[in-house]
Amino acid sequence: MSATRRIEAARHSQRGQAMVEFSLVILLFVGLVVALFDLGRGIYTYNGVSEAAREIARRTIVHPGTPLGQSDQTKDTISAQRGLVPAMDDPTFACEDAAGQGLSECGSGNYVRVIVTAKYHPSSLLGLVPELTLSSSSSMQIP
Repeated sequence: MSATRRIEAARHSQRGQAMVEFSLVILLFVGLVVALFDLGRGIYTYNGVSEAAREIARRTIVHPGTPLGQSDQTKDTISAQRGLVPAMDDPTFACEDAAGQGLSECGSGNYVRVIVTAKYHPSSLLGLVPELTLSSSSSMQIP
């Protein structure tokens, strides 16, 4: 075998080695990018849940309704927030005093607490991470 053929054979085997290394590294890289995408989606969903709790609480302190949170304006706000956070569950409402004790009747000076939850399922981790329940609450004083 001539020296030229040996050099050519060595180059050919190195190209095959590089292809195998690339295929291993690209799998890790793509997995990392997809996991980062899922993390971003999770942060976006949590941010949406937090904003929904604030918006619903704002509307509820102006239009409390009887029972609490059942005014048409609050229902419209809940419907709008469901459009932004599709997996959002029904919010829960509570009336509290300044010390955080629950009250049966809400009046001026009391606080309305709204708790919003939503389900989040990371899609890229192939079932390694179970469905998460993201929750946020907001408390505002009735003027």
